[in-house]
Formats: sequence, C-alpha cells, structure tokens
Amino acid sequence: MNLEIQEKDGILTGILSGYIDTATAAQVGEEMKPLLEQTNRDIEIDCSQLEYISSSGLRLLLTLRKQVAADGGSLIIRNINDEIRKVFTLTGFFKLFDIR
Repeated sequence: MNLEIQEKDGILTGILSGYIDTATAAQVGEEMKPLLEQTNRDIEIDCSQLEYISSSGLRLLLTLRKQVAADGGSLIIRNINDEIRKVFTLTGFFKLFDIR
C-alpha cells in the first residue's frame, strides 16, 4: 500500500495504490496525516491504482471526509474500479462521498 500526495492548482491529491486492509490501515493513517492537517481546502483521493479496500480503509476515508467537512473543505473520490465501487455501494458509502 502506498499513498502519494501531490498538489496542483490549489488542490491536494492523495493517490492510493495497492491494498488497504487491516494490516496496512495504520500505515495509511500515518501517511494521511498531511491531508488531515490541511483540511480547510479541497482534497481529492485518486483510487485509480487502488486494488482493494477493507472496512478499515473505509473508516480512514470516512474520518478524512468528516474532518475536511468540519473545516469547510470538500473531499472528492476519483477513479474507483468496479470492485471498490461495489464495496462503496454495499456499505452505503457511495451516498456519503462525492465520487467522480
């Protein structure tokens, strides 16, 4: 699992790759700290390279979403594959996020 953070045109983008499961969630949480520290702005999460997400990964995204919204920013999830789309749909998370 890897999280790469980039900034372009005032938008902070986190690019997730690999698997987010119980074993990697703590690492991802640590890597997300820079995103949590700048939540008063627009943040995008690019999932084009994300292969799998467990409930632990969903919890991380939900925490990020709540913090961003509380600080007046917005969170957009981009480029999810069909398997991750199913997870978001089955868990009801599809309704909670701006997914493009």
